[in-house]
Amino acid sequence: MNRKRFSLLVLIVVSLLATAGLAYAQDADPAMNAGDDATPSISGPFDLERSVQRALEFNPSMTAIRAQLKGAGYGTRSALGSFGPALGGSYGYTYYDREYTYSGKENDWVGSVNLTQPVFKGFNLLATWQKASLNEESTEASLTNVELSLVESVQSNFLSLLKARMDVKSAEDSVARLESQLKVTSAFYEVGLRPKSEVLDAEVDLATSKQDLLKAQNNVSTQEAQLNTLLNIPIETPVEYIGELKYVPFSLGLKDCLTRAYAHRPDLLIGQKSVEISQKDVTIAQSSFYPSVDATWDYVNRGDDPGLGGGGSYSHRQSEYWTAGVSASMTLFEWGHDYYDTKQYEETVKQLEAELENTRLNAGFEVKRSLLNIQEAADRITVADKSVAAAEEAYRMAVARYQAQVGTNTDVLNAQERLTASEAQLSQAMADYGTAVSALYVAMGEKNLGLKEAK
Repeated sequence: MNRKRFSLLVLIVVSLLATAGLAYAQDADPAMNAGDDATPSISGPFDLERSVQRALEFNPSMTAIRAQLKGAGYGTRSALGSFGPALGGSYGYTYYDREYTYSGKENDWVGSVNLTQPVFKGFNLLATWQKASLNEESTEASLTNVELSLVESVQSNFLSLLKARMDVKSAEDSVARLESQLKVTSAFYEVGLRPKSEVLDAEVDLATSKQDLLKAQNNVSTQEAQLNTLLNIPIETPVEYIGELKYVPFSLGLKDCLTRAYAHRPDLLIGQKSVEISQKDVTIAQSSFYPSVDATWDYVNRGDDPGLGGGGSYSHRQSEYWTAGVSASMTLFEWGHDYYDTKQYEETVKQLEAELENTRLNAGFEVKRSLLNIQEAADRITVADKSVAAAEEAYRMAVARYQAQVGTNTDVLNAQERLTASEAQLSQAMADYGTAVSALYVAMGEKNLGLKEAK
């Protein structure tokens, strides 16, 4: 094998190894594979903030969107690679039914290497790379969008769990009060001071309260299972979720909330990127209006044996040579295909711009609605606090009057029912307040993992 053929083979092998090495280096980038080998930890108690952090790290929806983002990054690199030269090669054999013109034999072996460098593609390559970059940025915004949805879901379920525990406590207190009342009523009945009907009424109310307690306990278990699912913890694994419903003042006004929403909401960024991507589609479609220019270099070697030797009647000039050149091509007429293709993408840009404006309007509405829900829940908490205090005093007085034989059993049972209802209204208002605050932060495109006071 002569030196030139050997050099040719070395060039091809080195190029292939370099390409493979670059691809491996990029794929092994630790920044792109962060968290792949992370091991979940479920030791210790989980408060609201830790629960959200766990979900953001291990929930399958986050794994999926991270994989999508990683794929978008590869797409950007792929588009960038189109700017570089393309190296190809061929090796083949042809048999002729008569003596070949150049070799004087029937056998012809040909090996070649081709290097093609795009020079100008009517801005197609640039727009394609920019489109891939925009798609990657849009996917990053989608990741934030998934994070916000997951944060809201975990916070909502966590607050529901805390409410369910308050409901259990209220139901337990109700059962205890009714059991106490049943004992008093039964004692009065046994000495002939109260009719049997009052004992039966107390027993019915007690049984109903016990059923409410069972429902509340089941609701707690259901919420815990739901949280385990969101946090990617085995459903049968016991987890200690800690916390209590509390009122944290929210001081931001509508103007501040709208400003933060328009600046941070990922769906607005996704909409903007969609418009820009569509504009790049217009540029790509318009590239057919320009010529396509390529620079090429070719190396060819011929022979009448597999080693490209033999020569026959080949001269050195005929058997081994290289060429270099520049070519331009352009489609002059396609019956309006390229023109109307461009117009179609231009209309898509207008459509996406209108959809973006609609998204912006809906963002403002979501912020306003969440603020109103926060104010409503805060007012309900104030009213419910007073209601619980009044109901507790009314129940205490009803029990005292009954034991003094100046009140009825019905008065006690009604007072007990009102107290339980007031406690339920308070827990519901507290949970609704927290849920509204969580929804407002999501509407502003911000993650407040522990629902701490706004800054």
